[in-house]
Amino acid sequence: MTLKEIQPIYERIIQSLDQRELKAAFDSLQRLIAQSHHYIFQDELMELQETYKQMLHYYIVGSTDPMRQKILTELMASVYEITDKVTQKMMLIDSPEMFFSIRRISTLHPENIVHLTNTIRGAYDIQNITLAESLLARLFKAIWTSSFLQDDEVNSLLQSLLSGEELSDDKTQAGYLTIVNCQIVTALILGLEAFFDKRKMLLLIHAAGVADEDVKIRAYTGILITLYRYKNRIDYYPDIKYRIDTLSEQAEFNKIISLTILRFILSRDTEKITSKMKDELLPEMMKLNPKLNPKATSKAEPLEFVDFEMNPEWMEKFEKSPLGKKIEEFSKLQEEGADVMLFSFVNLKHFPFFNEIHHWFMPFRSEVSFLSEGNTLNKTLKIMTQVGLMCNSDLYSFFFSLKMMNDEGRLPMIEQLESQLSEWKQQKSADLQTRDDKTERLIGHFIQDMYRFYKLFPLRKEFRDIFTQTFDFHNLPFLQRYYSDKNDLLHIADYYMSKSYFIDALTIYQRLSGEFEADEMIFQKKGYCRQMTGEYKNALADYTKAELINPDSKWLLQRMAQCFRALKKPKKALEYYLRLEKMEPDNLSCLFSIGSCYLDLKNYPNAMNYYFKVDYINHDSGKAWRPIAWCSFLSGKYEQARNYYQLILSSNPGYQDYSNAGHTEWALHQLNNALDFYIKSVQAAKGDFDTFHQEFVKDIPELIAAGIDMADIPLLLDKVHYSVE
Repeated sequence: MTLKEIQPIYERIIQSLDQRELKAAFDSLQRLIAQSHHYIFQDELMELQETYKQMLHYYIVGSTDPMRQKILTELMASVYEITDKVTQKMMLIDSPEMFFSIRRISTLHPENIVHLTNTIRGAYDIQNITLAESLLARLFKAIWTSSFLQDDEVNSLLQSLLSGEELSDDKTQAGYLTIVNCQIVTALILGLEAFFDKRKMLLLIHAAGVADEDVKIRAYTGILITLYRYKNRIDYYPDIKYRIDTLSEQAEFNKIISLTILRFILSRDTEKITSKMKDELLPEMMKLNPKLNPKATSKAEPLEFVDFEMNPEWMEKFEKSPLGKKIEEFSKLQEEGADVMLFSFVNLKHFPFFNEIHHWFMPFRSEVSFLSEGNTLNKTLKIMTQVGLMCNSDLYSFFFSLKMMNDEGRLPMIEQLESQLSEWKQQKSADLQTRDDKTERLIGHFIQDMYRFYKLFPLRKEFRDIFTQTFDFHNLPFLQRYYSDKNDLLHIADYYMSKSYFIDALTIYQRLSGEFEADEMIFQKKGYCRQMTGEYKNALADYTKAELINPDSKWLLQRMAQCFRALKKPKKALEYYLRLEKMEPDNLSCLFSIGSCYLDLKNYPNAMNYYFKVDYINHDSGKAWRPIAWCSFLSGKYEQARNYYQLILSSNPGYQDYSNAGHTEWALHQLNNALDFYIKSVQAAKGDFDTFHQEFVKDIPELIAAGIDMADIPLLLDKVHYSVE
């Protein structure tokens, strides 16, 4: 059986098990074993089938069996596991993927996880760092690619994870152990991503309970990812549930879960932020130098020692410029925790260091051998680590980039960086950072490390990209038993909504609506999410419930009116806008919308009255000129329409403006002027006659109402077409 044939059968079995269709799973698994020729699993499979048949028999005859659920739970877990074992055996033969290549080598030269763990700790004890790090690379791969951990391996790894509690006074040894345990936890996470192993999951839960926060954060993140990956399987492991029950009793459980969920939500925007920086921020920055220094030439000239103090007026203009606004936008995103650094480091992962899989997750600490060397970079790197601007992966990229520079270029840069970073560090200290800030930063950095691995690792195509998933952790049935506090859920829903993930937010609001029946805000938010996804009828249903509680909400009246307009019910929308006008008589948006409703209802005099009011209050904006001009045309006031189109055409007109001006001239029997404007309309549409024609056809009823002979319309259109060819 080829590799391409194995995966679909495996997925079919898993799907059958996820749907609890055991008979179908047994049949597919039987075929898989027959094709694999690994008949050592045949007896186990037959025993499982026989157990299931007996259970079904006793169920049908009505026999009461208090052990039925326990038997079924163990049966389901066993079938999942035998499916994984058979599949791994088959993939091991021919798969070229690194995961199986490493395992094939280990069958010839077995790695002893217990021995490796003990030897690494011993090497650190005698300060043989080089040996420890080379063994750590082997340990990482051994844990990652291990099939199912054995009891002695679990005990050895558990001993390492718990040893940190004894080293609080020895910072160097504690630092070494942090590196080891972070690598152990990350290897467990990657291993679980490949295939489920109950013992690996239990080790992650153990790691989530240690005092070392670097290790703990990684473990929590891994637990969430694994729960999501195996959401249909995890209920069949009661000992995992029991251990998470115990973990959930810790005071920080909900806090870490909440922060991790929020960070995963933020990670959804990483690609969008990176594209925006590349397409918008970078081009503006490249234009910056010529604008600030128009006398600059291509020749390098020596700098004179003069006063370079900037004029405050320049800074004010810069802050209001497109570049200034973009920089401010990205600064706010960075403060919020968004990943704005990927853009800077996406091309700095080519160093040989990143060819090793475990290096993508290596904590950036002074205990790492090449970072502990005495060099001018140490102080800078220490400050950068403390400030917390970059994740571990990016700090390594930065380190290797600086090392490539010669001293002449490196030293001035380091001095400037140290000055800026020290100032930033003092500012953050003045803000009285709390422990929560560190926790949130560690969560963000580890998720960013993972993001870079799944997006930039040279062999990334061999891995299932976890960041293509929605990660709606709040919907996991297994997690809901622990994480169901309504305030925490509301916080996540509001965060989803602030990021425009309206469907995700709506699922939480719907779940909570029963608990907040008298809370208008919940109904408002549900309605808003539905409105933003185009569910206008359902949005109105929610808004109506909110209106019963608070009929005088200006925001609500405006939103309901918008929904009615979207549903092509201008008369109903007008009722709400008129109610809003009584509360805010000078609200330009409301006045403009009232005019638009009257326009939809073909009540042109009333529409113009409101548009004129908008124009009177805010004439310079020109916002009302177009609807006034169009209403004037529809009302037969062609001279008035002409005057307004002259204003419009003098200030950034579009192709429709030229077309409408042409309609007006035609109604005034000025055919040459009309032809000229129609030609300009095509030109404004980038020479696309079809675009012009499609819009023109929509206006034919209005042209006929203005007295234009239907027979003349094709003639003029053909003349325009000839003129623009």
